[in-house]
Amino acid sequence: MIQHSLAEVFGFQQLRPGQDAVVSAVLGGRSAAAIFPTGSGKSLCYQLPALHLPYLTLVVSPLLALMQDQLAFLHSRGISAASIDSAQSREEASAVMARAKAGELKILMISVERLKNERFRHFIAQVPISLLVIDEAHCISEWGHNFRPDYLKLPDYQRQFGIPQVLLLTATATPPVIADMQAKFAIAEADVVTTGFYRANLNLLVEPVAGRDKQRRLLEWLGAKAGQPSIVYVTQQKTAEQVAARLSQRGSAASAYHAGMPHEAREAIQRQFMAGQINCIVATIAFGMGIDKADIRNVVHFDLPKSIENYSQEIGRAGRDGQPSDCLVLANRDSLNVLENFVYGDTPELDGIRCVLDELLASGPGGEWELMLNALSEQSNIRQLPLKTLLVQLELKGIIAPRYAYFAEYRFKYLLEPQALLDKFEGERRQFVEALIATAQRARTWCTVDFDLLYRQHQAERGRVIKALDYFQEKGWIELESKQMTEVYALLEPRFDPAALSQELHAYFSRHEASEIRRIHVMLALFESRQCLSQRLAAYFGDANAPQQCGHCSVCRGQVAQLPAPPPLRPLAEQDLPRLAGSLLHKHQELKGCAPSSECLTRFLCGIGVPLFTKLKARQLAGFAALEDYPYAEVRSWVEAQS
Repeated sequence: MIQHSLAEVFGFQQLRPGQDAVVSAVLGGRSAAAIFPTGSGKSLCYQLPALHLPYLTLVVSPLLALMQDQLAFLHSRGISAASIDSAQSREEASAVMARAKAGELKILMISVERLKNERFRHFIAQVPISLLVIDEAHCISEWGHNFRPDYLKLPDYQRQFGIPQVLLLTATATPPVIADMQAKFAIAEADVVTTGFYRANLNLLVEPVAGRDKQRRLLEWLGAKAGQPSIVYVTQQKTAEQVAARLSQRGSAASAYHAGMPHEAREAIQRQFMAGQINCIVATIAFGMGIDKADIRNVVHFDLPKSIENYSQEIGRAGRDGQPSDCLVLANRDSLNVLENFVYGDTPELDGIRCVLDELLASGPGGEWELMLNALSEQSNIRQLPLKTLLVQLELKGIIAPRYAYFAEYRFKYLLEPQALLDKFEGERRQFVEALIATAQRARTWCTVDFDLLYRQHQAERGRVIKALDYFQEKGWIELESKQMTEVYALLEPRFDPAALSQELHAYFSRHEASEIRRIHVMLALFESRQCLSQRLAAYFGDANAPQQCGHCSVCRGQVAQLPAPPPLRPLAEQDLPRLAGSLLHKHQELKGCAPSSECLTRFLCGIGVPLFTKLKARQLAGFAALEDYPYAEVRSWVEAQS
């Protein structure tokens, strides 16, 4: 039966190495993990079993682009699959939910954040699920390169919704990350399937090039490969624009692609690239996830990648058709500070952590702590991702436990006259709807639901109200909107010492910062390696079966790279701190009534964004990013010495 589906639905005569073991484990009722290189067919490991499992397969995917690409493939094969995502209207999402409830879907794709949505959780609890699939599963691990705190909650969600099996998929997991993933989902060692990371058709090339010469060298290199599908990766959006413009001016047509562009423009560029109408994309890492173009011949890293894992993922987009493809790094240390600054900007200040803990204690013993992430991020001056990590750390320490998340505000617009809506019900239900209508605060067009008043006057439970609103929306009687996501935690341990815990958590973030900086330097060591690059890369991911010498990387060709140092900089001792940061000192004093911390000053001078800088409009102040070319740690030491 499986063989028949494989041939008839997917058009394959046999499974690739590794796929067979994973599919057998899933159909045998066991949880499994598939750790395959990019382009090795991980998706088929859930798509094929999904056709034979009795209930829904729920796929958690980190990016909209990944979902859209996989859905297009599934629809082309006649498989009933859908997604619920942020690009949809309420009507579209409701239609998908109705199909899932009716058992019409085999596969439903969502982001992990969707599981915090109160309405979605109400819905999913009513739908039987056979398999939970977690794409990019390395995001679960704090030791991974793209750690996403919300992923840590997935084992709880599995238990909560009674999902019997899990399938983890990733292309970039080191041995410690694999062990972490396996432990979190209790997967037997025999059902962790790794196929190796060596790709014989990829030529890994590292070429030392001074920053001032990179554009010239890129033009030369791509000029010799005219018409070949190519991706050029850069770190910053402005670089993508500049490099694409330069290539196009010099006769190598190229398009920029980055997260700062309108969604429609990005979609159009991606479609043209897939169709072969554009052959060269100059992109930040916003491009590539979900890109399954078989004939990409060249991947160039104009700037250093963020880590070995990112490098592996990005070069993995080349040569999926098995034909030889070149992966070139134009290597120097010019952009090293930019990479490190991303890391430093994610380390919360001690005062910010203490601010969060004080807010938590203010909720009272045995009470519930309600927070809106945006507001708490601004208040504590902690970026949202590290703030989520901080909350997860408090969960792991048993201090708080997530209860639920809800939208603080629900509002609706009548598509039917209120009396006509009321006339559709009788008895107690009519009384309930009448109360809902009567207590809603009506502006010109929209009515805001008053949950507190409904409960006080009519004992109407929040859950019942939301179910009723969803039903009205499904029927086309109202248009419904929800806003202000609020997360509710229980305070389990109110007796903690906030000063000591702040120090402990700050030390945790500092260790993570040091680990991420080391990760960048391990990558530099790979690029300067005297050993075969293919072998070094495979070994990093625990693959001992790669050849000791591949014969087709730059080292095997006798070209060991020595990365050129960045241009010399004026000594920091000659810089004038009051002159450089005077505008920030003044603005900070005005807003906060005190001088900024050394960390705050350092971030300002190195051009690192934090929530406070948005409020201060810091990017428009003289001195912002004045020292962005200097190593962050050196600027911090210099600032501390001046304070």
